[in-house]
Amino acid sequence: QVQLVESGGGSVQAGGSLRLSCAASGSIFSINAMGWYRQAPGKQRELVARSNDGGSTNYADSVKGRFTISRDNALNTVHLQMNSLKPEDTAVYYCNARVIVGEYWGQGTQVTVSS
Repeated sequence: QVQLVESGGGSVQAGGSLRLSCAASGSIFSINAMGWYRQAPGKQRELVARSNDGGSTNYADSVKGRFTISRDNALNTVHLQMNSLKPEDTAVYYCNARVIVGEYWGQGTQVTVSS
């Protein structure tokens, strides 16, 4: 079992910045990737960014150049620095941990960007 606790999020005006953090505990040795997904009202959950073992990262095209994911393996945390936020970034953001068989989710944190 892996437990994920998120922090950060909130409300910001367009052009502003926010930083999300996620701390993993439990069977952390089984994690091979950590990342962030988001879900806006009426839309499907989508990948925002992911940090894979070995250091590679993946980003949604819509956030490339604005968001940066970083992972601290020593502290079992993953962060998402979000700059130049847009109203379309408004969503519930979920931390995700991928293991050999399956994945785990955080409880979600709301990000609201006003124009």
